[in-house]
Amino acid sequence: MVSNWTKIPPPLFKKVVIVLIDALRDDFVFGSKGKQFMPYTTQVVEKGTSYSFIAEAKPPTVTMPRIKALMTGSIPGFIDVIVNLNSPALLDDNLIWQAKTAGKRIIFYGDDTWLKLFPKHFVEYDGTTSFFVSDFTEVDDNVTRHLDRVLKREDWDLLILHYLGLDHIGHVTGPNSPLVGPKLREMDNILKKIHNSLLSKEEASLPNLLVVCGDHGMSETGSHGGSSEGEVHTPLLFISSAFEKRNGPVTQPELVQQTDLASTLAVGLGLPISRNSVGNLILPVVGGKPMREQLRFVHLNGFQLSKLLQENTPAYEKDPGYEHFKIAEKSHGNWIKLYLEGNNSEILLNLGKKVLKQYLEALKTLSSSLSKQVAQYDMYSMMMGTVIIIEVLLLLLLSVPKALSSRAEFEVPLSPPLFSLLFYLMCLMLCAVHVIVCTSAQSSCYFCSMSWLTAVGVMMLISALMCGILSAIAKIFENSRLPVKNPVVSSSRWSEIDVLILAGTIGHVLSLGASSFIEEEHQTWYFLINTLCLVLCQELCRNHFLLKECDPQHSTTGRQNFDSIGEASECKNIDIPAAGNSKLGNATSSAEFIKGSDKWISLASPWIILICCRLLRSLNQTGVQWAHRPDFGHWLTNSEHKSELSFLAAVSLLMIFFLVQRRCSLVSKIAMALGLLGVYSYRAAIGNVIFPWQHDSKDISKGITEARFVYVFVLGIIFTGTKDLLKSQIISADSSVKSTGLWEVYSGLVLLAALLFRPHNLPVLVFCLLIQTMMTKYIWRPLKFDAAQITIMHYWFGQAFFYFQGNSNGIASVDISAGFVGLESYVEIPAIFLTAFATYAGPLLWAIHLLCYLSSEVSRNSASVGHGCFCYALMRSIPVAIYIVLVTCLRYHLFIWSVFSPKLLYEGVHVFITATICLFFTAMDQNHSHRVQD
Repeated sequence: MVSNWTKIPPPLFKKVVIVLIDALRDDFVFGSKGKQFMPYTTQVVEKGTSYSFIAEAKPPTVTMPRIKALMTGSIPGFIDVIVNLNSPALLDDNLIWQAKTAGKRIIFYGDDTWLKLFPKHFVEYDGTTSFFVSDFTEVDDNVTRHLDRVLKREDWDLLILHYLGLDHIGHVTGPNSPLVGPKLREMDNILKKIHNSLLSKEEASLPNLLVVCGDHGMSETGSHGGSSEGEVHTPLLFISSAFEKRNGPVTQPELVQQTDLASTLAVGLGLPISRNSVGNLILPVVGGKPMREQLRFVHLNGFQLSKLLQENTPAYEKDPGYEHFKIAEKSHGNWIKLYLEGNNSEILLNLGKKVLKQYLEALKTLSSSLSKQVAQYDMYSMMMGTVIIIEVLLLLLLSVPKALSSRAEFEVPLSPPLFSLLFYLMCLMLCAVHVIVCTSAQSSCYFCSMSWLTAVGVMMLISALMCGILSAIAKIFENSRLPVKNPVVSSSRWSEIDVLILAGTIGHVLSLGASSFIEEEHQTWYFLINTLCLVLCQELCRNHFLLKECDPQHSTTGRQNFDSIGEASECKNIDIPAAGNSKLGNATSSAEFIKGSDKWISLASPWIILICCRLLRSLNQTGVQWAHRPDFGHWLTNSEHKSELSFLAAVSLLMIFFLVQRRCSLVSKIAMALGLLGVYSYRAAIGNVIFPWQHDSKDISKGITEARFVYVFVLGIIFTGTKDLLKSQIISADSSVKSTGLWEVYSGLVLLAALLFRPHNLPVLVFCLLIQTMMTKYIWRPLKFDAAQITIMHYWFGQAFFYFQGNSNGIASVDISAGFVGLESYVEIPAIFLTAFATYAGPLLWAIHLLCYLSSEVSRNSASVGHGCFCYALMRSIPVAIYIVLVTCLRYHLFIWSVFSPKLLYEGVHVFITATICLFFTAMDQNHSHRVQD
């Protein structure tokens, strides 16, 4: 009898049309926008033959994982965020494959992600590029143009339409944009056309079904990828003449899981439910069928879920969901006996409802249990990666004394260990462990799937690093026992800055173990830089007021009083301007320098920086808890305040030019001025800002010409700087040429950031340049901090500016529209580069400024650039290594996918960028390397 129960029932619908509107938030249909812009859909929802639900998506809320969830009923892994850029073919059992196997003819138009996931599954298709977010109209017109022809035909069973225009509007202009309304009205007209066509072609035997859904929602900034309510809640509508007409008051739609659609459509099309589906059948869709059929449908779903549980859980019989299902199945058998006896009384109906309720409870429990077990971690591969990262961090920490010495030596002692007995013993031991683990592993393992040559190479690397660590520890002990020649009494003591740096680093690392601190990490960095400013204020006051007369104890710490600056004035004349332009130090004595306004500006500068940081905090609300609250950025981007935004953008661009141009050559100054004018022209072309003579912005374009005009100047300035750098490295060792080249490369990157930043974010760039200028001239120059301290200050401010931009540790805050500035179509490498640069512009600009500053300060030790590079790498390595260990330990945490995993992704990209920066540092420090060798 059980075998008959599990036999696939016939289909409930003849033709099914799935209209997937990308980034369709639930309030776009069920809220005020739906009533205003989608009148036909609203009427069908409230009074038509339809069922309405709110489908909850699981993070990450990006397109490819959501399509997988809709079609397989399974919960995709977080790695799909990366794979989303270039989706491979989907190999898991899914609805599309089952439909094709059953002989269904499927037609698809829309996002070409479907074509990558399901190659050769469609009898007819036309794909559109999903990543080119500047396209609002053509991307949807290319789908709609096929509709009239296809709807007249009878040679298809399943039609899938994926519209991208709404998602693109959200990315570029946000959910409150005036462009959202017309797009929703366009979608409403399309749904009306499809619905009327399906009704007119219905036959008496089987009705047709129209499904309307979104893959994910949209945050308040218009992006997606996170777990906010706007991103995870999407509408799910089932419209068919098979349903009863709705009457009575309108109620709030019921909440279902996005994964439930795969099971429901499989039953509707008469197909097997996908093997790995964790979804439940949405009962109202089959609620009009006789009780016997309803029970058969829910039993099919329960049988599939219990079978999946058996495959994934050894002790499945003790699972509450499995026990409930067996009880319901037994009750179902009793009901069938009564039914076959011809008992048609009310008792049979009530018993059937009771059995149905038991099945639904069992389905819910089974689905919940399976959803928790979906994360199967490859612990062996994770442990190997973690061991390598921890070993590298230990080597960095053990190398601190040598790396921060006057010679700035950083070399990993690998050559002696490679020929030691310990190295070979460790290799053999690790290889033996590898063989045992890989031969006994029951599940797939990434590291075991590698070739043996690669695996042995990894084992050798781990062994060599471990031997290097032991060798470094042995040298430290050996050196500590040796008598010191010419001992020097060190009177150096820990300053407040040193204590703050240590406490801040430890505190930040410890905070990464709590999900709330990760969600609101910006608060940590805001607190640290505010505290840093107060400590700097104390240092300045001490140097000016308490040490007017030379204090011997203080002078030994390496800090110089303002009164004693005259001795170094001639060798310290290179500051923010290029070396050739800095005549102030030669022309005036130190007494004249400190007398006057500079002294008071120096004392006021920490307070001015604090005011700048407070203004920046009010520009962009970020994090999770307060991200929904209005901020100055939202006010500026409102269409009613376009004039104010235009004025602010123009003033910001003028300030950028004023702050940057002093460092550049005449040619670069002209290029910078034209480039910044091009930035404003680009924003005016796409309708963000207006020129004074413009009364409206109806002539909106993609601004491709204007953006490319700016790119020409960006490349020109960077090329000029690179030419000077090559000249200083190859032809002459003139530090002034090198300094000028670095500043020009930096200026080119500032111009690129100005182009990619949205207009309301341009003040972030202005304050970044202003704070750098003030700290260089009025704080670092008089206080004479060493390279390590200045590097850590740069790192802290870079982290703070990452959040000042409006970024967070959630994927939704990534502004992918920056990746398409000046592009006519989606080109993968430039799009990825521009998006990454726009996202990490704050840390990048502070890191490059660090290199420029350390290279231009000729009074510093020649090893200062090496010190800066090492400290920057160390500051990035400590939190990353500790965080990887924490995430591994917290892999079963409730918020592992919504909080910890996105942060891990950000950290991974940031490490890659840091590695690139350190390579640039090393290249610029080649002159020092040559001097050391000589």
